[in-house]
Amino acid sequence: MSDYSPLHKPGQTITRLTSGAVTGGQVLIVSGSGTVAASTAATHAWVGFAAHDAASGDYVTVEKDGVQRPIASGTITAGQLVEAAAAGAVAAHTNGTNDFNVIGLALTSATNGQQVEVAPIR
Repeated sequence: MSDYSPLHKPGQTITRLTSGAVTGGQVLIVSGSGTVAASTAATHAWVGFAAHDAASGDYVTVEKDGVQRPIASGTITAGQLVEAAAAGAVAAHTNGTNDFNVIGLALTSATNGQQVEVAPIR
């Protein structure tokens, strides 16, 4: 048997090709085979958070772990679960509704357009 190395180790970053322009901090979702894009709505297909800005067709580093600071879509209260939202933002999650869409726990409170600290849940 040949040597084997995993493609990704938990807590580390991965690199993916973008299928659309992304901004650092945005929630990234699987957009195709080996590609990612900023989230457009709540989805279970989220991958992580953009580590930096990247143009469509460029590579972006995807942060898989650690406390992140995406933009809030609507009001989020510390302690609430959050899910992906339009424009790569996060929104408060309604418990009992598509719970597989939860991506993290808000560590701070924020209003629409502000950064919110989020601890990803895997």
